[in-house]
Amino acid sequence: MMINPEYAFRTGMESGATLEDVAREAGVSPATVSRCLNNPGIVRPQLKAKVDAAIEKLDYVPHGAARSLASRRSRLIGAIFPSLDSALFGGTLEALQSEIADSGYTPVVASSNYDPEQERNHLRNMLASGIDALMLVGAAREASVYRLIRRRKVPYVLTWVAGTDGTHPCIGFDNRAAAAAVTRHLLDMGHRRFAMISGATANNDRAAGRLAGVQAALEERGLTLDPTRIITRPFGVEEGRAALRLLMAREPRPTAIICGADPFAYGALLECQNLGLAVPDDLSITGFDDMWLSASLPPGLTTLRTPRNEMGTLAGRYMLSVLAGEETLPPRPLDFELIVRGSTGPPSQAA
Repeated sequence: MMINPEYAFRTGMESGATLEDVAREAGVSPATVSRCLNNPGIVRPQLKAKVDAAIEKLDYVPHGAARSLASRRSRLIGAIFPSLDSALFGGTLEALQSEIADSGYTPVVASSNYDPEQERNHLRNMLASGIDALMLVGAAREASVYRLIRRRKVPYVLTWVAGTDGTHPCIGFDNRAAAAAVTRHLLDMGHRRFAMISGATANNDRAAGRLAGVQAALEERGLTLDPTRIITRPFGVEEGRAALRLLMAREPRPTAIICGADPFAYGALLECQNLGLAVPDDLSITGFDDMWLSASLPPGLTTLRTPRNEMGTLAGRYMLSVLAGEETLPPRPLDFELIVRGSTGPPSQAA
């Protein structure tokens, strides 16, 4: 028997519209209102519209704890991102929210600031609050974290990565292959002196995969990436500027700089203007992710377009399927796209 969420946890001080008030206003039974709140996917759209209109008219707010007791679901899906300080993960979050909203779920969002301990604390708090499912970014974390999630029997999915050999459900793309693709583009243009501005690779398998992809593509052509030509920095435009200055102060200068994220490339392009370097005549620069400024910052940034929104949509769809008890498999690795713009060209003959 379904527990009536309006009666559960009721106190003498409670006021406002009740579930029964909503049912009378909509001309339906209280059980139908409960279904609309707890499992909207099984309710006919016309019926749900009547209940929604009544809820809005009466300003009815169901008791969260009571709903959890009634449905054995919190209707909350956790999402922990490495950072919320840029537009990079915003598209993924927006797509996730859009996908789960029609099923009555709300995202609970936190940022780890690329700190494994912060992520672990957020995770513990989310599990303690009773989230129904969880989305994480990347796969590089201690085995004890995954044991904790599985012990609580919470469905989870990893995004922004692919190829964990079936150990974890993943919805993402191959970072190594994507970085190799942009490297081959520069090699095909004739570049032989490379440098890279990379995010920290410790506890970040996305950055590590991108560095490995660059190295692998160079090795295919008999080249290596000198460790002194790899600058590791926290993500940011100013970090890209500082790294560009360091790289161009060393001889011989690179003719191509591969950036592991677009903000690095933005900073590098801006610093080239400061130093009087022409892009791409004196130096080719590439980014990663095709963020909103990439097409507009002169001369236009050659970069990798990653499936940011698609990852959020598919992650939400996967978690909803698991919560519905359906047998489902994550999709194959998603596609990325090399976007060629004005920041890359053949090396100067004088280089």
